[in-house]
Amino acid sequence: MPNTQQLQDLTTQVRRDILRMVHKVNSGHPGGSLGCAEFFVALYQDIMDRKDTFDMDGKDEDLFFLSNGHISPVFYSVLARSGYFLVDELNTFRLINSRLQGHPTTHEGLPGIRIASGSLGQGFSVALGAAQTKKLNGDTHLVYSLHGDGELQEGQNWEGIMYAAANNMDNIISTIDLNGQQIDGSTDDVLPMGSIRGKFEAFGWTVLDIEKGNDIDAVLEGMAKAKSLTGQGKPVCVLLHTVMGNGVDFMMHTHAWHGKAPNDEQLAHGLAQNPETLGDY
Repeated sequence: MPNTQQLQDLTTQVRRDILRMVHKVNSGHPGGSLGCAEFFVALYQDIMDRKDTFDMDGKDEDLFFLSNGHISPVFYSVLARSGYFLVDELNTFRLINSRLQGHPTTHEGLPGIRIASGSLGQGFSVALGAAQTKKLNGDTHLVYSLHGDGELQEGQNWEGIMYAAANNMDNIISTIDLNGQQIDGSTDDVLPMGSIRGKFEAFGWTVLDIEKGNDIDAVLEGMAKAKSLTGQGKPVCVLLHTVMGNGVDFMMHTHAWHGKAPNDEQLAHGLAQNPETLGDY
C-alpha cells in the first residue's frame, strides 16, 4: 500500500493531468474533477480490492461506477496512473475517435470503464444491478459508486435508493460529492435539497460524513469506516464534503469552473500551484 506522501504526490499529479487535458482541447469539466482527486486516488490505490488485469465480468473483485460522468478527466487520470492504460493516452482526451471521450463510453473498450455515464441520475440503477448480481452469485466483494450532489435532483436516484434499502443491499457504498455547486449555480439556488443525510436515513441507508473530502488521510479513514459498515443489512452512503476546483485558487468555491477550460495563463497559474511529482505525459 502506498504511504500518505505517495498518495498525496499522486493526487497533485492527477490535478496537473486534469488541467492539461481540459486546456489542450479547450473543453471539459475541471471543477468537480479537481474536487474529487483525493477520493479517486484513495479508491484505486488503497480502498478497492481490484484485479491486476481488467475484464468486464468483474467477478471476485470490487467494482466502481461513476454516475456523474462529466468528471471524466479525474477518472481517466487515475485509471491511467493505476495501470489500466498508458499515461500517454491522456493526450487524446476528447479528440475524435479517442477512447477518452468527454463522458466515459464503452464501445471502444477502454480498460476500467464499465458503463457509459453522464446521463445524470442513472448511476444508482447500474451500481445496484451489479451489487445484486454479486449477491446472487455469492460474490462477497463490494460495489462503489460516485454521484454529484446536484445530480440528486434527478428522480431516478430515489427509486434506486429506495430499492437498495428495501432489498437489504449491504454490499454497496455510494458516495455523494457534496461541493454545493452545479452547472447553473449553487445547489441551494438551483433546487435546494434540504438534508441529504436525513433523506438517505429516511430511505433506510447507513450514512457517514467525510468532512474533509480534500484531505487524503480523512478520505482513507472515512472510506475504511464505510467498508466496516457493509454486511450489516443496510446500504452505505458516504457524504464527501469537497471543494469544487480544489487545489487551484481561482477555480475554488464557484460553479464558474464546472465546465470551463483554463486559458494559457490560467493553466500556468494552476500548474504552479501543483508542482510536478510523477512526470507529465
